[in-house]
Parts: sequence; C-alpha cells; structure tokens
Amino acid sequence: MATKAKQLPHEKRKGEAALSDFAEYVEQQQALRYPSKAPTAAATSNKTAATEVDHHEELDDILDSLDLSDPTPQVKLRDLLLSNDAESLQRLVDILDQRLTEGNGEWVFEIGFENNGECMKLTKDEWDVAFKRLNQAAKQLHADCQLLLTKNVGGELDGAPTKEKDCSGKVMIRRARTVEEVIETRIAVVGNVDAGKSSMLGVLVKGDLDDGRGKARVNLFRHKHEIETGRTSSVGMEIMGFDTKGQVVVSDTPGRKLSWEEIGKRSAKVITFTDLAGHERYLRTTVFGLLSSSPNYCLLMVAANNGLIGMSKEHLGIALALNVPVMVVITKIDICPPQILEQTITQITRILKSPGARKIPIFIKNHEECINTATQFVSQRICPIFQVSNVTGENLDLVRSFLNILPHHGRYDSDAPFEFHVNDTFSVPHVGTVVSGIVKSGVIHAGDEVLIGPDSLGHFTQTSIRSIERKRIGVPAASAGQSASFALRRVRRKDVRKGMVVLPKGDGSQPKVFREFVAEVLILSHATTIKTKYQAMLHVGPVSQTCAIIDVDRPFIRTGDRATVAFRFVQRPEYLAPGDRLLFREGRTKGLGIVKSVGYDPSKPLSSGGGDVVGSDDSTSKVTADA
Repeated sequence: MATKAKQLPHEKRKGEAALSDFAEYVEQQQALRYPSKAPTAAATSNKTAATEVDHHEELDDILDSLDLSDPTPQVKLRDLLLSNDAESLQRLVDILDQRLTEGNGEWVFEIGFENNGECMKLTKDEWDVAFKRLNQAAKQLHADCQLLLTKNVGGELDGAPTKEKDCSGKVMIRRARTVEEVIETRIAVVGNVDAGKSSMLGVLVKGDLDDGRGKARVNLFRHKHEIETGRTSSVGMEIMGFDTKGQVVVSDTPGRKLSWEEIGKRSAKVITFTDLAGHERYLRTTVFGLLSSSPNYCLLMVAANNGLIGMSKEHLGIALALNVPVMVVITKIDICPPQILEQTITQITRILKSPGARKIPIFIKNHEECINTATQFVSQRICPIFQVSNVTGENLDLVRSFLNILPHHGRYDSDAPFEFHVNDTFSVPHVGTVVSGIVKSGVIHAGDEVLIGPDSLGHFTQTSIRSIERKRIGVPAASAGQSASFALRRVRRKDVRKGMVVLPKGDGSQPKVFREFVAEVLILSHATTIKTKYQAMLHVGPVSQTCAIIDVDRPFIRTGDRATVAFRFVQRPEYLAPGDRLLFREGRTKGLGIVKSVGYDPSKPLSSGGGDVVGSDDSTSKVTADA
C-alpha cells in the first residue's frame, strides 16, 4: 500500500491536499448564500472561520451545550424530572417544545446529564421516575419517546457498564407531524457498479432480505434494460419512513411494498434515497443527481470483495468536494473471504484518513456505537462505516437504527424570498405540466402566481401553482429544504426543462439571468494545462450545460491549482447567484468551484497577463476547445 502512495504523481497529491482547504472556503460562501434562520454551531463557525486558522466544529457543539454565554441561572433538569408539581411539568414541556422546534420535530434527550454535562447521579428508582415524567411531558406535545440506549439500568438496551453506578440513557423524542411538516432527510447513494446499491435500498425499504441474485432490487428499477442488466442507469428515488416510536414503516403483508402515499401518511420522519448509477457510462447522470438533489448526506457503498475501485473513488471525491457528510456501507460480507475483507477495510481507512478526505473512520459493530455515533454526526470529520449483508441481514438493524436518529443537516431559510430549482419535468394526464425539485428558500402555497425560466432567450414565463405534492401526497404549501412537485397552469411541457428556477412574481420585472460569471475554482485532475477557450460540461445545481473559459487570473492552471476563472455558457443564459456550488468535467478532467460574482466585464480582465480574453459579444464569438 505504501509503495503505491509513493508512486502517485506530485500533482495528484497536491490536488488532494488542496481539496479539504477549498471545501472549508466553499462552506463559508454557502453560509452567505443560504443563511440559516437560527444560527447553528456549524453556521456560527463559518462566520468566524475567516479569522480562525484551525477550526473544530465539534468544539462549537460542546461549547454550545455548556450554555457558557447565558448568565441567567437555570433550573436543573434533575429537579424538573423528579418533582411532582404541575409547574415543574410545564417548565419541562416548554424546554422540550423549544428543543423539538430546533430539531425539526425530533430531539435526543439525555436523561442523567444536565445541559452543561454535569451528572445527575440518578439511582435506578430515580431513573424510572425521570423516564416516566419525560413521557408525560412528551405526550402534552403530541410526541412519543423511544428509548435508544441506557447505562446501568438493565435490559437489552443497556450499554457497557461504567465504573460509577449512576443511571443514564438516551431517549428519542419525536413529534407526530402532518404530511406537509414531516421531517425529510435526503441521502445520495453512490458507489461503483455492482456494489449492491439498489439491492440494499430494496432490502431497507421493503423489509425483506435479498436472495443473492438481485431479487430485492427489481422494484427500484424504472426501465426494462435496467431489469435485464441489473444496472441502474437513471436517478432512482426511494423513500423510507419512520413513525414517532422509531419503527420502520413497512407493509404487514410479507413481500408487499408500500406506496409512497401510504409511507408518507404513516411517517413522522422520511428518508429520501437518491439511487445513483455506478457505471462510468452514466457519470453525467450521477453528477447531475448529486448536485440537483441537494443531499443532506452521502451513502457510499463498497463491495467487500472488490474494495474502493473505479467510480466509487470519483463519487467519494465529488461528495467531499460538495462538503456532504459521508457514511460508508461495506456490502457482500457473507461471500467475501476474511483476508479480502481485511484488505478492503485497510484501503478504505487509508483513503478516508488521506489529506484530501481528512475523515475519522468509525467502524460501527454494536448498538451502543451506533447510537453514540449517530448523535454526534453533526461533525463532518466523522465517517461511520457499517459492514452488512443483504442476504443474511447481518448488521442491517444497525443501519436502520442509525438512519432513524440521523440528525437533520442542511442550511435552509423559510423567511427568505422563494426559490425553487427544477430537477425533472413531467406531463401528467388531466393535470398538465408538472415540475419537481427542491425548495431552496422561502415558502410557496397552491394558487400563488410565479415565474418559471429562463428559456433560451433568458426570459421568464408567468404561471401559477395549480397544486403541490410531497411524496405523491397533496399538500397546501411547501417550504425551504423540502422536495416537492408543482402542477403549473398555462405552461407546456416542451417549454420547461431541468435547470430552470421558479421564483415569486414580484413587481413585474424579469429576474436577471447571466451568460457569464466569475468563479473560484480548484482543479482536481487534469493531464496538461487549462487556458482560455477551454470547454467543459459544467454542473451548477440542476443546471448542466457546456461552458467555455473566457478569462483566468494567470496564464494557465494545472492539477491542484486554485484560481479565479470567468466562464461563459455556450447555449443559453442561466439563473445564478454568488455562493452557488459548481462542478465541471471533460473526460478525466475534473474541477469544482463556487460562484463569486455574476456577469463579466471584458474591460476589467482578471489579470493583465491572463492570456487572450475572448470578447463578450455572444453572437459573434466562437469558442473552441483547447487542444
């Protein structure tokens, strides 16, 4: 392994080291693009990252929980949990209500410890009283309690005993939600071809095990050729529901798969899986799926008998570049010889600890490790790793428990102006044109007047929202962070496309669109040098279009270089804003970046020696690819 690392070209190692630094810069810019409504520890860290050299998100979370900034004396949780009077109960209800609001309807409450980490020193009898009192308070908020883990209490959920005999435990409190309020976490599932992505999703969603020959994946495929070859070629969507008590919502009839409507109506939390293609031929589809679905997490699937090969390295690199928290699932452990499995684990550990990833791999082998890691997964430095078999079902219960308590992660603002990005378009009989995608910010209601565009000329079309659906269930409204589908009035299917945006009608003026923009980019890999006139396929959210470089702040850029670059869309203008993340590729060349400013003034080149600047007259300039 060590000899291989030495043989890596200098440029590749340079690119890896630059990746993690660039990811931190992207996170700061994203905080400006989509500021959180309530600043979280992560958001606060982004504002101070410009002045801090070495930043640790984990420390923010610890300091946040210590309440050091709050000078007012607080009533101890121990007193509220063990007292019998109505006033104490109401105060406990108020605390839970605030926590549930912060956690999007769910919260992991730790009985046995105060907010500042001080131990309550509960006996077994006091623990029973405290747990009963917590259930009582949760009921007043129409929430249920699920006991996740206990210490020194006894029972099957008891973890490893501690030296002190104090009783403690973690409890998931989850509020019953209506369909439009349901918690939604989006997970992009990536990995090399034949890693078992579709099979595992089929097992998780249906609850039945695989037969070793692909029985579980058949329900996930959308096309005939996918069923015949067993390979995903499109962006598949699956949902998995959890009720208020943390149980997976599955059919009572063995082998029957519930419809999305049934899952949505019975769930308090929904995990949306985006099943992406693993074959190199479908890389463009996979990159589009990763950027357009705005995943909160990325699930990297690795076959135990193959290791991290082929496209799985590409997918991991893109996930790291997009700053999406990554978890790894090693599949097929039932058919893999022990020594090959050991090699795979060593390889994954080495790659995750490399300068480009800078992750701390945590192998989850029991229930206690699963609960503790899931509650601490707010830190992007952690990378949980599971070893599972879809045939024997080994460790699948740990994956389900982990997904159940996975904290909601993302930056969304419901108070900002409405913005919706179109990922897909449909024509539905008796309904008309339907667009689906992610609500980036704001709130939209059925019947609202909106604009959709831009078209090939950069114009927007006025329309109105006929109806809104989430997970195939009609809802009156959709808000920031949710995926939804809108039925539009007076718009033909051929007039809408992926990459368009839906914006509020406003004062009648057309939203501004741009053919040119300036971005800060990092070149991950390129065989030679990149100069002006270079062309590549560029992805910005759901937008996929060929772009040409018209100006660079230096004569040329190579692998590992970070530069300011001006791009021009070749086909049509697009709706962009500073802070949007982008990824461009052409063959083996890959680069990522973030939009710094929209528009470009050729009279103010990025650098005086930046090479030939292509003129800004769109109709006359012909941009050709650099040889």
